[in-house]
Amino acid sequence: MTKNVKELFDLSGKTAIVTGGSRGIGKEMAEALAEAGANLMLCARRVEWLDETVNEFAGREFRVAGKTCDVSKPEEVQAVVDETVNRFGSVDILINNAGVSWGAMPEDMPLEKWKQVLDVNLTGCFLFAQAAGREMLKKNSGSIINIASIAGITSSANGPFYAGYVASKAGLIGLTRELAASWGRRGIRVNAIAPGFFHSRLADAVIDIYERSIQEDNVIPRVGNEGELKGITVFLASEASSYITGQTIAVDGGMTV
Repeated sequence: MTKNVKELFDLSGKTAIVTGGSRGIGKEMAEALAEAGANLMLCARRVEWLDETVNEFAGREFRVAGKTCDVSKPEEVQAVVDETVNRFGSVDILINNAGVSWGAMPEDMPLEKWKQVLDVNLTGCFLFAQAAGREMLKKNSGSIINIASIAGITSSANGPFYAGYVASKAGLIGLTRELAASWGRRGIRVNAIAPGFFHSRLADAVIDIYERSIQEDNVIPRVGNEGELKGITVFLASEASSYITGQTIAVDGGMTV
């Protein structure tokens, strides 16, 4: 007997790790998963932001824990996965959201900044997928959601110019396909979300420059609103998307149409 729609989207009993989950869109996506019933393990680099969000969510009676983590360091990644399993018993969902950026013309891009962006945005996502994937493979079940960007799909001669960020997000889209192909027959689905412009600490400097052109040119003529990533997050994490893998879904108001 098929499940009804509410059952398909229900995440009760599932456990999710959300990287970069203390602020911005990471926090929004974590909130969505908790509202759908999931246990949460949040990780971030800054303990003060992490503790604030964990306390806020606990006050709402979400089942939540937090652990500081630099996603580019394998030992810290493994420690988060181990703590998640010890506390909640499993890892069912991974949101690879942690990311950094650095803007510069290609001819001026410092090599250390290029490496830093790739280490966090691409290698960090691989490390977390690898560590969480090993746990998911034990029970042949899991959903990994990589947070890419429309920057991995399209660029503009008017900027912003951030070669490392663009390369990392395009690489993450390719990694999503490859992990989906590698693990699909073993019960793990891997998809990506490619947000357009949403207000966040990372994006606001760029939005300030381009919001008017977004309003003039976008199919839906505005920047994304708070809450507009919650639905796609729960959809891809849940059984509602059980026949979808290897896909990158743009949530951009039609910018890449």
